[in-house]
Amino acid sequence: MLGLGLIGGAAAGSWLAEDHESSAAQGFAAAAPAWHSVPVDTLFPPVVTGAGEGPGGADRTWTRVAVAPDGGCADGFDPLLWKVLADAGCRRLLRATYTDATQSYVTTVGLLFTKADPAGMSALATRFRTQHLAERPDLMPRPYAARNTPAAGFGDDQRATWTISVRTDAPVVVYAVSGWADGRSVDTPQPAADAVRAGATTAQAQSGLGDEARGLSGQIARRLRRAVGSAAPNTTSALRSMSAPNSVSAPNVTSATNATNATKRSS
Repeated sequence: MLGLGLIGGAAAGSWLAEDHESSAAQGFAAAAPAWHSVPVDTLFPPVVTGAGEGPGGADRTWTRVAVAPDGGCADGFDPLLWKVLADAGCRRLLRATYTDATQSYVTTVGLLFTKADPAGMSALATRFRTQHLAERPDLMPRPYAARNTPAAGFGDDQRATWTISVRTDAPVVVYAVSGWADGRSVDTPQPAADAVRAGATTAQAQSGLGDEARGLSGQIARRLRRAVGSAAPNTTSALRSMSAPNSVSAPNVTSATNATNATKRSS
C-alpha cells in the first residue's frame, strides 16, 4: 500500500506540474492580443489609486490626462533602448500619461507588446538584469506630451526618473517615466529604483518622483495581469484538492481545472 501511495503521489505531482506548465503557456498566449482585446479604460483607467505607493507608504492617486494614438514603437524609446527591445519585435505600443492629485508630477506609462515567445522574453529579461540596462540614462523611455494638459511640456529633457520591467509571464515590457509638471529640465535623470532607496537625497528621491514611476507602472502591470487572467489560482486549487483527505483522483483534478478555465472564459 505504501508503494502504491508513493506511485500515486508521484503521478499526481507530474499531472500538477503539467497542468501548471499548460496554464502558464495559456496565460502567456492570452496576453499577446490584449492590446486590442482589452478596453483602453481597463488597461489605462481614467483614475488609478495606489494604496501605500507613495513616499513613506502614503496613498497615491493618478488621473489620466492623455492616451497616445497608435504609432510606431521606435518613437517611444531612446534609440539605444529601442535597439535592444527591437530584437523582441513590436506588436503594438500603448501609452498613456497621468498626473498626480496635485498636478505637480507627470508620468507616462507604457505597455510594449512584443512578438517574442516565452524563451525570447526570458532572454530579454536576463539581458536587462545582467547588463543593468534598466539603470542606464541613455536607455530611457520617452514621454508622451499632450497639448492642453498638465503634460504639455513633458519632453525628453524633462525626464527625471524611469523604470522598465521585462515580463516573463507575458510578451510585454512595462515601463514608466516621470518628471515635474512645471516643465523644468533635468540634467541627471535617476532610475526609480535608486530614487526610492532609503537614504537617497536627490531631487527625485526627495520629491517622491521615483515612487510615481514605480507605483504607477506597478499598478498598470497588475491590471494587465488581471485582465488576461492568471494560471496561479487553478494550480493552487488543484494542489489543495490533492492534499485533502480522501483526495480525488488525478483525472477529476484535471476536469475541475478545465471547468474552472471554461468558467473564466465564459465570464
